[in-house]
Amino acid sequence: MRCNLPRLAESISKTPLTLQQARAALLPPLPLYRNILRAHRRLPVDMRSLGDIYVKSEFRSHRRVDNPIHVIGFLSEWKLYLDQLPADPSQPFTGRKLDPTLLERMSAEQIGQLYELMHATKDLWKPAPTTEEVFSSNDVAKRG
Repeated sequence: MRCNLPRLAESISKTPLTLQQARAALLPPLPLYRNILRAHRRLPVDMRSLGDIYVKSEFRSHRRVDNPIHVIGFLSEWKLYLDQLPADPSQPFTGRKLDPTLLERMSAEQIGQLYELMHATKDLWKPAPTTEEVFSSNDVAKRG
Protein backbone atom coordinates (compact mmCIF):
# COMPACT_ATOMS: atom_id res chain seq x y z
CA MET A 1 0.00 0.00 0.00
CA ARG A 2 1.57 3.24 -1.12
CA CYS A 3 1.36 6.38 0.95
CA ASN A 4 0.42 9.42 -1.00
CA LEU A 5 -0.10 13.01 0.10
CA PRO A 6 -3.93 12.87 0.47
CA ARG A 7 -3.70 9.65 2.50
CA LEU A 8 -1.05 11.18 4.76
CA ALA A 9 -3.21 14.28 5.20
CA GLU A 10 -6.16 12.11 6.23
CA SER A 11 -4.05 10.46 8.92
CA ILE A 12 -3.49 13.76 10.72
CA SER A 13 -5.61 13.92 13.84
CA LYS A 14 -8.03 16.79 14.31
CA THR A 15 -7.79 16.54 18.10
CA PRO A 16 -4.96 18.34 19.91
CA LEU A 17 -1.93 16.29 20.85
CA THR A 18 -1.20 15.40 24.44
CA LEU A 19 2.14 16.51 25.87
CA GLN A 20 3.59 13.01 25.46
CA GLN A 21 2.42 12.79 21.85
CA ALA A 22 3.83 16.23 21.08
CA ARG A 23 7.23 15.25 22.49
CA ALA A 24 7.23 12.13 20.33
CA ALA A 25 6.37 14.11 17.19
CA LEU A 26 9.17 14.63 14.73
CA LEU A 27 10.69 18.05 14.26
CA PRO A 28 11.75 19.34 10.86
CA PRO A 29 15.51 19.00 10.30
CA LEU A 30 16.58 22.62 10.77
CA PRO A 31 14.67 23.29 14.03
CA LEU A 32 15.84 19.91 15.36
CA TYR A 33 19.44 20.78 14.49
CA ARG A 34 19.15 24.17 16.20
CA ASN A 35 17.50 22.70 19.31
CA ILE A 36 20.25 20.10 19.67
CA LEU A 37 22.96 22.75 19.42
CA ARG A 38 21.12 24.88 21.99
CA ALA A 39 20.80 21.90 24.32
CA HIS A 40 24.54 21.28 23.98
CA ARG A 41 25.15 24.68 25.60
CA ARG A 42 24.24 23.07 28.92
CA LEU A 43 26.92 20.36 28.59
CA PRO A 44 30.51 20.60 29.85
CA VAL A 45 32.84 22.35 27.38
CA ASP A 46 34.61 19.19 26.18
CA MET A 47 31.37 17.30 25.65
CA ARG A 48 29.78 20.30 23.96
CA SER A 49 32.58 20.74 21.43
CA LEU A 50 32.65 17.03 20.58
CA GLY A 51 28.84 16.89 20.38
CA ASP A 52 28.59 19.98 18.19
CA ILE A 53 31.16 18.65 15.74
CA TYR A 54 29.43 15.26 15.58
CA VAL A 55 25.94 16.72 15.13
CA LYS A 56 27.09 19.10 12.40
CA SER A 57 28.86 16.34 10.47
CA GLU A 58 25.90 13.95 10.75
CA PHE A 59 23.37 16.55 9.59
CA ARG A 60 25.68 17.57 6.71
CA SER A 61 26.14 13.98 5.60
CA HIS A 62 22.37 13.34 5.64
CA ARG A 63 21.45 16.58 3.88
CA ARG A 64 20.98 14.92 0.48
CA VAL A 65 19.18 11.74 1.61
CA ASP A 66 16.00 11.18 -0.40
CA ASN A 67 14.74 7.93 1.11
CA PRO A 68 11.84 8.89 3.44
CA ILE A 69 12.44 5.86 5.67
CA HIS A 70 16.04 6.94 6.27
CA VAL A 71 14.96 10.54 6.89
CA ILE A 72 12.31 9.53 9.42
CA GLY A 73 14.71 7.16 11.19
CA PHE A 74 17.41 9.84 11.28
CA LEU A 75 15.09 12.54 12.62
CA SER A 76 13.41 10.26 15.17
CA GLU A 77 16.75 9.09 16.63
CA TRP A 78 18.03 12.65 16.93
CA LYS A 79 14.72 13.69 18.53
CA LEU A 80 15.14 10.90 21.09
CA TYR A 81 18.66 12.15 21.75
CA LEU A 82 17.37 15.70 22.22
CA ASP A 83 14.72 14.49 24.67
CA GLN A 84 17.39 12.66 26.66
CA LEU A 85 19.62 15.73 27.10
CA PRO A 86 19.15 17.47 30.47
CA ALA A 87 16.84 20.47 30.39
CA ASP A 88 18.23 21.82 33.67
CA PRO A 89 21.84 23.12 33.46
CA SER A 90 22.56 21.93 37.00
CA GLN A 91 21.58 18.36 36.11
CA PRO A 92 24.55 16.39 34.69
CA PHE A 93 24.33 14.44 31.46
CA THR A 94 24.62 10.75 32.28
CA GLY A 95 23.99 9.10 28.92
CA ARG A 96 22.54 5.61 28.62
CA LYS A 97 23.56 2.11 27.66
CA LEU A 98 23.16 1.03 24.08
CA ASP A 99 20.32 -1.38 23.45
CA PRO A 100 21.75 -4.75 22.24
CA THR A 101 19.00 -5.12 19.61
CA LEU A 102 19.95 -1.74 18.18
CA LEU A 103 23.58 -2.82 17.98
CA GLU A 104 22.58 -5.98 16.08
CA ARG A 105 20.74 -3.93 13.46
CA MET A 106 23.72 -1.63 12.78
CA SER A 107 25.76 -1.89 9.62
CA ALA A 108 29.53 -2.39 9.69
CA GLU A 109 30.00 1.31 8.87
CA GLN A 110 27.78 2.37 11.78
CA ILE A 111 29.64 0.08 14.17
CA GLY A 112 32.90 1.61 12.95
CA GLN A 113 31.56 5.11 13.63
CA LEU A 114 30.45 4.03 17.08
CA TYR A 115 33.89 2.60 17.78
CA GLU A 116 35.57 5.87 16.72
CA LEU A 117 33.15 7.84 18.89
CA MET A 118 33.91 5.59 21.84
CA HIS A 119 37.64 6.29 21.52
CA ALA A 120 37.06 10.02 21.05
CA THR A 121 34.97 10.25 24.21
CA LYS A 122 37.03 7.88 26.36
CA ASP A 123 39.20 10.69 27.78
CA LEU A 124 36.18 12.86 28.59
CA TRP A 125 34.87 10.38 31.17
CA LYS A 126 38.17 9.98 33.03
CA PRO A 127 38.21 12.04 36.22
CA ALA A 128 40.66 14.92 36.09
CA PRO A 129 43.60 14.47 38.46
CA THR A 130 43.52 16.65 41.56
CA THR A 131 46.32 19.11 42.23
CA GLU A 132 47.58 16.86 45.03
CA GLU A 133 47.90 13.94 42.61
CA VAL A 134 49.72 16.12 40.07
CA PHE A 135 52.21 17.41 42.67
CA SER A 136 52.79 13.97 44.15
CA SER A 137 53.53 12.50 40.69
CA ASN A 138 55.94 15.37 39.99
CA ASP A 139 57.76 14.71 43.29
CA VAL A 140 58.11 11.01 42.40
CA ALA A 141 59.49 11.93 38.96
CA LYS A 142 62.05 14.33 40.49
CA ARG A 143 63.26 11.74 43.01
CA GLY A 144 63.74 9.01 40.40
